[in-house]
Amino acid sequence: MSEKLSINEWAEEDRPREKMERFGAENLSNAELLAILIGSGSSKESAVDLMKRVMNDCNNNLNTLGKLSLNDLEKYNGLGPAKSITILAACELGKRRQREEVEKKTSLNCASDIYEYMHPRMQDLDVEEAWIILMNQNYKLIKAIRISHGGISETAVDIRIIIKEAILSNATVLALIHNHPSNNPNPSRQDDRLTERVMKACDIMRIYFLDHVIVTDGVYYSYREAHHII
Repeated sequence: MSEKLSINEWAEEDRPREKMERFGAENLSNAELLAILIGSGSSKESAVDLMKRVMNDCNNNLNTLGKLSLNDLEKYNGLGPAKSITILAACELGKRRQREEVEKKTSLNCASDIYEYMHPRMQDLDVEEAWIILMNQNYKLIKAIRISHGGISETAVDIRIIIKEAILSNATVLALIHNHPSNNPNPSRQDDRLTERVMKACDIMRIYFLDHVIVTDGVYYSYREAHHII
């Protein structure tokens, strides 16, 4: 049986770096791009074959890859801590680029805009977090603040902190956002009660309560769009 060729022994048009230089990054597969990042594979397979195997286990979905932990990646022969960290760093940069593109929007005046803004922050969370988005009267972003980090099924939210942050930021519009790690976007009774409490507190302080958006990986629930309480 002939020995496996290293990437350096492949035809030039098949080498990921050379292929990218000649044809552009858009013409490389995900596995080839990842192979460039890790640089080498193992004695048994090339970097490209290794990353093809990893991507196959992720159903060829980069979003699924980004949810893997360092321990998950290090289980693959040829992926040590350094290469695994490089892969996850690249996934994080992808999320940050997506987030910065959304932040260029002039306003966040609807649930879909809020979802696009928050999804990169929340898509990989395995516990619930609650955030508020504070805006001026033109729905332009002032800041987004995480107000709680909790368990798998719920997180504690202090209404006083929400109102304090809004007042200190001179915000006149507020949206509440939290995620469901279960990926079920439907609100619970606790979500309904929280929405009512935040809405009443905002009304007292003359802050416009825009929406409560529940974020999951791929879909959202908007209290305002569903005409639910608001």
